[in-house]
Amino acid sequence: MNDKQKSSTGKCPVMHGGATEAATTNMEWWPKALNLDILHQHDNKTNPMAADFNYREAVKSLDIAALNKDMHALMTDSQDWWPADWGHYGGLMIRLSWHAAGTYRIADGRGGAATGNQRFTPINSWPDNVNLDKARRLLWPIKKKYGNKLSWADLITYAGTIAYESMGLKTQGFAFGREDIWHPEKDTYWGAEKEWLAPSGSEGSRYSGERDLENPLASVMMGLIYVNPEGVDGNPDPLKTAQDIRVTFERMAMNDEETVALTAGGHTVGKCHGNGDASVLGKEPAAGEIEEQGLGWNNKSKRGIGRDTVSSGIEGAWTTNPTQWDNGYFSMLLNYDWELKKSPAGAWQWEPINIKEEHKPVDVEDASIRHNPIMTDADMAMKMDPAYRKISERFHNDQQYFSEVFARAWFKLTHRDMGPKTRYIGSDAPQEDFIWQDPVPQGNTGYDIESVKARIATSGLSVSELVCTAWDSARTFRNSDKRGGANGARIRLAPQKDWQGNEPSRLSKVLAILENIAAESGASVADVIVLAGNVGIEQAAKIGGVEVTVPFSSGRGDATTEMTDCDSFDVLEPLHDAYRNWLKHDYSVSAEELMLDRTQLMGLTANEMTVLIGGMRMLDTNYGGTKHGVFTEREGVLSNDYFINLTDMNYTWQPVANNLYEIRDRSSNEVKWTATRVDLIFGSNSILRAYSEVYAQDDNKEKFVHDFVAAWTKVMNADRFDLDLI
Repeated sequence: MNDKQKSSTGKCPVMHGGATEAATTNMEWWPKALNLDILHQHDNKTNPMAADFNYREAVKSLDIAALNKDMHALMTDSQDWWPADWGHYGGLMIRLSWHAAGTYRIADGRGGAATGNQRFTPINSWPDNVNLDKARRLLWPIKKKYGNKLSWADLITYAGTIAYESMGLKTQGFAFGREDIWHPEKDTYWGAEKEWLAPSGSEGSRYSGERDLENPLASVMMGLIYVNPEGVDGNPDPLKTAQDIRVTFERMAMNDEETVALTAGGHTVGKCHGNGDASVLGKEPAAGEIEEQGLGWNNKSKRGIGRDTVSSGIEGAWTTNPTQWDNGYFSMLLNYDWELKKSPAGAWQWEPINIKEEHKPVDVEDASIRHNPIMTDADMAMKMDPAYRKISERFHNDQQYFSEVFARAWFKLTHRDMGPKTRYIGSDAPQEDFIWQDPVPQGNTGYDIESVKARIATSGLSVSELVCTAWDSARTFRNSDKRGGANGARIRLAPQKDWQGNEPSRLSKVLAILENIAAESGASVADVIVLAGNVGIEQAAKIGGVEVTVPFSSGRGDATTEMTDCDSFDVLEPLHDAYRNWLKHDYSVSAEELMLDRTQLMGLTANEMTVLIGGMRMLDTNYGGTKHGVFTEREGVLSNDYFINLTDMNYTWQPVANNLYEIRDRSSNEVKWTATRVDLIFGSNSILRAYSEVYAQDDNKEKFVHDFVAAWTKVMNADRFDLDLI
């Protein structure tokens, strides 16, 4: 065989390890390197829509009445390829919506249903989401029909609400406006376990101590949405399961009453599927063969549909009438004694003792056959935990009250990560203000902005005080669930006014002056706080020789204590802030990794992070007035000195303590400055150094200022959803 033949027949013409197949990544080669990928999620290159496409504008033309009618029809239009239980897809669609919304967690606001992320790995292949791929395919004709006017995120969430309505529940309504993402959020931290459903105590366990669940996680196992339905680590014990439930649902922003309502309401309809051998199921969607076309868990050796479906492994319905909204769940749970049994698939489940024949639900395909109902360990917790039992009994005795509480909890579950009510679109959205929406009243726009700025400029407050206060007010914003930010001026209310990271003594001094200016001018305190930061930046830029006007949009309102759920704001407290060079404590995670996490939550890019860090150092905004990273002789001047001196090879960088470094003159060995890890990372990381070098250039002094102003304005306006509503 000649060389040409060898080339064409013995060697693959595709370069392996690049774009065509998995290969050793940079992080595998250099595990200590800083991975910036979390800041590059949802790059515009992944979006197939035109640059000028605006879903929030498109959905306003959606024919909601027609969609509602089509969705109701879909619920009872059983398709042969995946038949509906009892001829109704309600239970399946509720599980779809619930498992999309239920990934939400309060610690960092990530997860939830607002992006359609359930379509992508890893979530679409989690064991707890087995066969939900079928539910999305059942919805495809609806998505195909309504096209760009209806996002997958809205459709997946809407499906559960319509399912409840079709089975008799009066819901709280529904709001549209969730925009789809087009790429997995692969950098979201879902846990450190190395295997699906790994029990506590295994490698990478999310538990420590007695049973302390790692923050920010909410679910108890890798691959589960909530708790293990068979019990803690698969060992039935309702009282132990109750402890897991309470922690998990609290981290989903639910109290005990909401928890019982959601558990019971979710199990009032539909069924579990475990009438078969789980070992014959095929691989999950992410691991399937190409001919599976994105479907997973396929059963090729047995029938695997209808009554023979295997999903959770538990088998049976909870109530006598699983396609009706009624009080059957509590009647069944509280009026019968229960015993442990194994399902046909080998899963632990609870079944009633001496149940009346007429109370048994009928077979999903043959109404002449009846089966025992079931309860999971989580259901038994609703009966055996004293607090849950009390709530369950009240719901049992008052069906209307249960329905009302559940409807409100369901609305909260499916809308918690959408942010304030101003983002809701559609005539079906309720008008009521819920405290968990963090309501903020409309602010005044009729005051003289220039007059307010003049008052601030002559107030005697320093550039550092002005900028720090505005930054601290705005930095709480989380793009993940649209919470926090400067709108509302909650920095002047509990708990924010007392947070250590806000330097309460300095904050109190500044607010006293700014609140007086607001009262005399007619502006909101929220607007004046942001204007104060802008004034400080304009002054600092002017001293550095650059005239700049920081953009400003008035109209922020001032929230009241009555509008503020103090407990829910506790999770927004900053425990670190690289932008002000502050760590509340030493953490197992490096300071630079904490910086990336906060930056991503604020919706900033790597470049915006770089320019903001450099500018904030020059504005002398470090927490407590420390000088770490203040690489300049001109403190308080908005200059590019930070980057000039960071990249200057006339200096050396030497560690002297944990997270503390000295920058010394090479020739004299004189200590010029001190720095932290989040300072030096901008010189050591190749990507961040590339940005730093741009701003260190002699011809980019003005570019630095203008880029800083643009990034600053983005942070100040991050929660101004009224500015981008069309």
